[in-house]
Amino acid sequence: MSSSSREAILAAARRTAQARGYNGLNFRDLADEVGIKAASIYHHFPSKADLGAAVARRYWEDTAAQLEAMLTETHDPVRCLRRYPEVFRKALTNGNRMCMCSFMAAEYDDLPDAVKREVQTFADVNVAWLSKLLSAGTRANARKTEQRARAIFAAVAGAQLMARSRSDVGLYDSLIEGYRTAGLLPA
Repeated sequence: MSSSSREAILAAARRTAQARGYNGLNFRDLADEVGIKAASIYHHFPSKADLGAAVARRYWEDTAAQLEAMLTETHDPVRCLRRYPEVFRKALTNGNRMCMCSFMAAEYDDLPDAVKREVQTFADVNVAWLSKLLSAGTRANARKTEQRARAIFAAVAGAQLMARSRSDVGLYDSLIEGYRTAGLLPA
């Protein structure tokens, strides 16, 4: 089985998990979408837990790369903080999906330990990146920047959840603007 099959499985699993969460991952459905036999998925991912962990790991790695690319592109921490909500908005504009790790976090009690670790890492990567930018942009102490970074991450993920429940990207935009007005995000 080729690495392109593995990538196709990961891509299909990501789309599914963003729409239906970890519990929505089903090897038979994924195999149908990819155009392979369900048993072929086991070649790359011996269990659903292995697949879920791999998808969540790839998701946070892709997000980390996207965040670092944004910083490299602009070099301005405040501008990056303004753009941060765009990362979550993209999922909403793609079939009213949401952040995959946020979706999986809602299923936390039912997740295998390996998937839990990857979901936690997603949050940690976001909070660390936000903290780094807040420190560079505001010169506040580390404890305060981490608290604010956690608040920003939670607020943006929450705005995405509310917007998804109403299939309304405009609601997301309105909530983000409210965070800017309140001073949580830079205006």
